[in-house]
Amino acid sequence: MVTVLTGDIIKSRSIENQEIWLKPLKKALRFVQPNDNLWEIYRGDSFQLELQDNTKGFFTVVYIKSVIKMTKGLDVRLALGLGEKSFEGASLVESNGEAFQFSGETLESLKKDKLNLKIKTPDQNLNAQLNLYFKFALMVMDTWTPNSAEVVKLSLEHPNALQKDLGSMLDINQNAVSKRQKRAQLDSILELNEMYQQLIKKL
Repeated sequence: MVTVLTGDIIKSRSIENQEIWLKPLKKALRFVQPNDNLWEIYRGDSFQLELQDNTKGFFTVVYIKSVIKMTKGLDVRLALGLGEKSFEGASLVESNGEAFQFSGETLESLKKDKLNLKIKTPDQNLNAQLNLYFKFALMVMDTWTPNSAEVVKLSLEHPNALQKDLGSMLDINQNAVSKRQKRAQLDSILELNEMYQQLIKKL
């Protein structure tokens, strides 16, 4: 069983210089999946990524979203599909199986539902449960400012760093880091990540 994440950048064409978001996206994909064969950017502003560790799905979503929202005016749709991989293609987007189908179908439904995050697994009850949690999480994540997104990104990259250490990286004081983390509801997002990991392990 694998996790496939399919996404597309919202309002990417509003940015004249595409490298502003494309370079950070490539770095983000490489951070969450160091194997370059397991992620791909296609059709300009769409991308797909495969994870073997299914518990990392939500962490990956949060990290990629934080990277994209560091650019003012941009956001990202993200669809998680968790299931079997039945065919290994020459490239990731040529591969197939339940996880790929779930992820692709879910991305299409996001556009219709006007949501930015959803998951589909073989377990309907789990889907309903996680997607409800995601709706609440999106109320916060969709409103991240570039400053909030930046502090989330750094916090995920350096999970053991103290606030003063993060402040040094951002050239702000510890109190400012604390305020940005609170505005981003980082503690609640990390709690949801822990819950996600536990629920996925039971699949």
